[in-house]
Amino acid sequence: MAFTDRLHNRGSISTGFNIDHSLKVENDNREYIRWTNFSNQGSEARKKKFSMSLWCKRTELGRQQIIWSTSQNGYLGFDAGDTVVWYQQYGGGQLGLRTTRVFRDTSAWYHFMIVVDTAQSTEANRVKMYVNGVQETVFGTPNSYPSQNAQASNLYEQHLILGEWGGGSTGFSGYIAEYYFLSEIAASPTDLGEYDEDSGIWKPKAYDGTISSPSHFLEFKDGSDLGTATSGLDGDYLENITAADQATDTPTNNFAVLNFNHRNSGTSGFSNNPILTEGATVHTSTLADYWQTSIPTIGVTSGKWYFEAKIQDSNTTLVAVGMGDEGDIQTWGVNNGYLGAGKSLSYGSGSSAYTHSNIIGIAVDVDNGKVYWAKDNTYINSGNPAGNANGTAIPTGGVSNGTYFLGVSGYKLSGHAVWQVNFGGYTAMSISSAASDANGYGTFEYAPPSGYYAICTKNLAEYG
Repeated sequence: MAFTDRLHNRGSISTGFNIDHSLKVENDNREYIRWTNFSNQGSEARKKKFSMSLWCKRTELGRQQIIWSTSQNGYLGFDAGDTVVWYQQYGGGQLGLRTTRVFRDTSAWYHFMIVVDTAQSTEANRVKMYVNGVQETVFGTPNSYPSQNAQASNLYEQHLILGEWGGGSTGFSGYIAEYYFLSEIAASPTDLGEYDEDSGIWKPKAYDGTISSPSHFLEFKDGSDLGTATSGLDGDYLENITAADQATDTPTNNFAVLNFNHRNSGTSGFSNNPILTEGATVHTSTLADYWQTSIPTIGVTSGKWYFEAKIQDSNTTLVAVGMGDEGDIQTWGVNNGYLGAGKSLSYGSGSSAYTHSNIIGIAVDVDNGKVYWAKDNTYINSGNPAGNANGTAIPTGGVSNGTYFLGVSGYKLSGHAVWQVNFGGYTAMSISSAASDANGYGTFEYAPPSGYYAICTKNLAEYG
């Protein structure tokens, strides 16, 4: 099931407004969109009033990450402590705001919005920061506002960038959706989002205002050019952004990815955890002579679910893939265990039957207590998930908490143990067939068995 609250939209809210795509960006690859045609768009009025809005889902924590930037020290991003920071240049000074609360939920989509209107007589009204529709009012350092009628001196200088700052090591890692820049408009959060009347959770809605250059709105729906604006000014330079970076993991249908906050290793210490990259769909084991395990952001308590995994390189010699109970996952790797070895509530499939050229399909039937593995769409042991035949029984009793997580594990001997996973919303795996489940969700190499579904919040609302 997916857990939600008022300040964390995990995409489980049923709504008539749907977002179909997002953009995956990865700092290690230096992936960003740039508006090099921005410097000739400035005016006094445009430098005094503007709004910026986007939804994002984080896949890495604990380092500085800049998600939107202008030239000369202007940006919105996360610092190494996972607070949110906003900076802009006014005259000779850099002014900004830094939240005191942190944002570390890698299962959630966050809505961030900055509204600037320096004509306001009240200082605190000249720059407003909103998170999921709520205005932030408590700040640490910096906590400084522009003077009345001041102009953001860096806003229309040189360029504007979505995904990093331009420095090369402070880029964002995660997903971005519904990005707006609104020139000469001091928008309200309710122009772009609303609270669900049943749950009270903040959710996106369509903007009904006019958008014309230099304003822009990107939905990332044109895979051939992800810088193309739905309306307004196109991003005209893409750095390492291709059609492969288009995702279907969105604020209105949140897919499982590997969880940065739940990586287990055979020894204690944050630095020894496996590395997650490519939108948290690639697991790289880093510690020699220990198993290292990653599990997804969404667990399941009922229903039938499917995902795919692939060993990325031929140096990966010891791996496991499968599922385990919530009460068991804390010991994966920590006690030299892994999915499928010595754990009463964990099952997996050893690497001997697979190579780095094979795609492994995993179908988990929580309702009937069975799990099935397929090698390039052929189920082992004559398994028939759709017919509930010849599956491996999920054990009961022991430390069962009733919530199951699908995951991967690797043991580093020579090189690195590297897994690519695909829960349907995004994958670094090369997909040739683009198969979906019966509801049309997910992008897989092979179609999920009949009655099995991608782990996403729309499916969870119906079957979970």
